[in-house]
Amino acid sequence: MANFDWTADYADLVSRYPNHEPRPLVGITGNFGDRGCELAEGYFRSVEAAGGIPVVLPPTDDTAVLLSCLDRVDGVLLSGGGDINPLFFGQDPSPALHGINGRRDRCELLLTRLAYDRQLPLLGICRGIQVMVAALDGTLYQDIVADRPAYASPLVKHSQDADRHVATHYVEIEEGSTLHELLGRWLAVNSFHHQAVAEPGPHFRATAHASDGIIEGVESVDFRFAVGVQWHPECFQPAGDNSMLPLFRRFVDECALYRRARHLHSRVLTLDSHCDTPMFFDKGVDFDHRDSKVLVDLHKMAEGGLDATVMVAYLPQGERTRQGYEAAKAKANALLDGIETMVRNCQGVELARTPDDLYRLKHEGKRAVMLGIENGYAIGTDVTLVEHFRRRGVVYMTLCHNGDNDICDSARRSNGEHNGVSPFGADVISEMNRTGMMVDLSHASEKSFYDALDISRSPIVCSHASARALCDHPRNLTDDQLRALARTGGVAQVTLYHGFLRTDGEATVTDAVDHLCHMIDVAGIDHVGIGTDFDGDGGIRGCASAAELLNFTRHLLRRHFSEADLEKIWGANFLRVMRQAQETASAEFRPA
Repeated sequence: MANFDWTADYADLVSRYPNHEPRPLVGITGNFGDRGCELAEGYFRSVEAAGGIPVVLPPTDDTAVLLSCLDRVDGVLLSGGGDINPLFFGQDPSPALHGINGRRDRCELLLTRLAYDRQLPLLGICRGIQVMVAALDGTLYQDIVADRPAYASPLVKHSQDADRHVATHYVEIEEGSTLHELLGRWLAVNSFHHQAVAEPGPHFRATAHASDGIIEGVESVDFRFAVGVQWHPECFQPAGDNSMLPLFRRFVDECALYRRARHLHSRVLTLDSHCDTPMFFDKGVDFDHRDSKVLVDLHKMAEGGLDATVMVAYLPQGERTRQGYEAAKAKANALLDGIETMVRNCQGVELARTPDDLYRLKHEGKRAVMLGIENGYAIGTDVTLVEHFRRRGVVYMTLCHNGDNDICDSARRSNGEHNGVSPFGADVISEMNRTGMMVDLSHASEKSFYDALDISRSPIVCSHASARALCDHPRNLTDDQLRALARTGGVAQVTLYHGFLRTDGEATVTDAVDHLCHMIDVAGIDHVGIGTDFDGDGGIRGCASAAELLNFTRHLLRRHFSEADLEKIWGANFLRVMRQAQETASAEFRPA
């Protein structure tokens, strides 16, 4: 008999509310039928059973509503329903095409692309797998009977008319995939469709197939949770069958991890200590928008939860002549001018000179840019230019790049002419100390590194370097260097350049996390950070641009780092050194 007394439930909920643990919010795309927006029960029941809170995302043409939804949910489940209009994926409609649902197509394709850019966990079911692939540059069959190549195997049953609780055929799931981990190798599925994935595209790989070769499952290749299945796993839960629950639990767990990462980024200041984006300013970069020419812009910073970046004026090592020095100085000033102009022309971003500036701008909801110089070649043989650039707001200068200059020997393309730091270089370091400019020893030889540690009165930084123990490259830091850096209070910022992460094969975000963890084991949690080298050849699968930096945090959370640890990694350590350099400068250069 139904219990119509709801007051006891009300009292129980009110008593528990203060201790209520927030659960991840899962947005489920609503179907559109004769009665308007609707949703089959299995979708929200499965999300509830897996520990999530389901909400329906109705088809909408209002992009402001769409963006607001993505700001609030922790994952997106793309539900099944009618076919996608092939005009949306660049094909003329086939005579074999069945009924389309145009009310959903534009909204869901846009929603999926935006959600993927923001690294929201995605689970696509039936139509949902097709939306994922179409939105992210893959291709679809309009009708698997009419469109498949003649050499394809005869079709197994992909009926649209069978009972949704009845399996129609088997699929084989690829070993090593998420689906294999959760559901095993062979699975009887209830797939009802005639549209299907033809080619997964650059962001997915096929991980489940029917015996006729039809793709029945795809997964992201970008080290995030984005899984699509052609069958209907949601139909089992309302009937009391929990065989598909592991898939929903993994999805909801990933939503919870995303929620933790996003909330952490909202509380903690996040700083990338090195990017080379100014190198692309002459390409007509639109920093105020999502510009495909660069890896760092305001849009990508917002997507990845990045508050601040140090943009450097990069100078390749050139001729050490009077003309060469004049050209280097002019180029450095021009690049710094370009950064200042870019910031001035954009809303929501400001230049910062001190750590306090960064924290103030985060509190105001703005992004921040700091100025750096990569290669002391910018000052040539004129030590007074250190003060000139410091007064411009430059917070650090990398003493050299690839090739020796007048300051020190380089880790690469070096003749060892100074046997470390030159006498002029010692004067430069002292002047950097006096003006409060941090000494950056990325690119320096080992002897230059140890010489600079002895000369500098302030701790030094390596704004973009990794661990030589994991990748034997002269640009990386040995364990002895890491320990010496820690003893003197400095920091080393792991970089996302593939050549400094692996000696063979493709480097991914897991390699970068491995390097960071090794550096922590050797130097300690107080002496590490992140310097991506984006737009200077930095960028790896799983963390390919500023938009994907949230993924780095998710991988660190999986390794059980605390919020206090992540705050240090994401900038507090680097800013401690910056603050010390600025506060121990001569009085005229100290922050007000």
